[in-house]
Amino acid sequence: MSTGEGKALIDDLARFGVPVILFSGGEPVLREDLPELIDYAVKKGIRAVISTNGTLITREKARIFSQFSLSYIGVSLDGLSRVNDAFRGVEGAFARAIEGIRNAREAGIKVGLRFTINRRNIDEVPKIFDLIEEENIQRVCFYHLVYAGRGSKLMEEDLSHEETRRVVDLIMDRTRMLFDRGRPVEVLTVDNHADGPYLYLRLVKEDPKRAAEVLELLRMNEGNSSGVGIGCIDEKGNVHADQFWRHYGFGNVRERPFSAIWTDLSDPVMARLKEKKKHVHGRCATCRWLDVCAGNFRVRAEAATGDLWAHDPQCYLTEEEIKDTGIRD
Repeated sequence: MSTGEGKALIDDLARFGVPVILFSGGEPVLREDLPELIDYAVKKGIRAVISTNGTLITREKARIFSQFSLSYIGVSLDGLSRVNDAFRGVEGAFARAIEGIRNAREAGIKVGLRFTINRRNIDEVPKIFDLIEEENIQRVCFYHLVYAGRGSKLMEEDLSHEETRRVVDLIMDRTRMLFDRGRPVEVLTVDNHADGPYLYLRLVKEDPKRAAEVLELLRMNEGNSSGVGIGCIDEKGNVHADQFWRHYGFGNVRERPFSAIWTDLSDPVMARLKEKKKHVHGRCATCRWLDVCAGNFRVRAEAATGDLWAHDPQCYLTEEEIKDTGIRD
């Protein structure tokens, strides 16, 4: 899409009330007009953030982004030096990403890490927490693997349910250690909405008062928001339910405004996504956490089973944990 098309899109997003636009890719910093688009979005009242591999964030780029009120940079790392470089296929990628993180921090931009967990890098999770402290990084997002795009090639390297439970416990333990030491880093787990009930059930045992507050927040969040509160527009203008839905589009913003495409329920998939809890089946349909999770990731269910509305195979909650006891939490 051209700069002019990008600005026209931002105009429509602003009128539609979109609060945040994430410039992603590929590698968004390769676009020479990225600062101009960031500036345009911010002036329209939209918060602008970017997702990048970090290697191109020079001091000058960071200064420009800061000047145009970029509020956050998420840097993708798949581990520390050797592991990250092996995933990237580029020697020195980790060192250049760290340099980019430091340049952004020096320019006053909030920086976070984006880490996708799989069997090839699960042992790197504790090291990521160490890195956060060493580099004074303010936020980290641990992504569960979604079987789409390049992630589909790693399906066989996804964690087992037991491995997932262990790593989520580790993330919670290390987060608590940070807060106990007065380091309130934002720590998120992303792309598996079973994490919410799992966190709640652990807190019920450890801190019931906090558990009740967390459950209220989870219900407010309503779980997976693909096709509702989260959408994706690719580099050619095609609209998808989220960044993992590149195989299915609802229209193109070069032909119709995003706002019109997003509210058009003539596409049966879009219509069902707007009320996905009514259409999921299998263990999702009877799960006590459906209002909290919203059925988790449809793309992962489709990739694993061929059925868009089947249960997400990476829901790691046990049958006992999802059973409706008749008692409302």
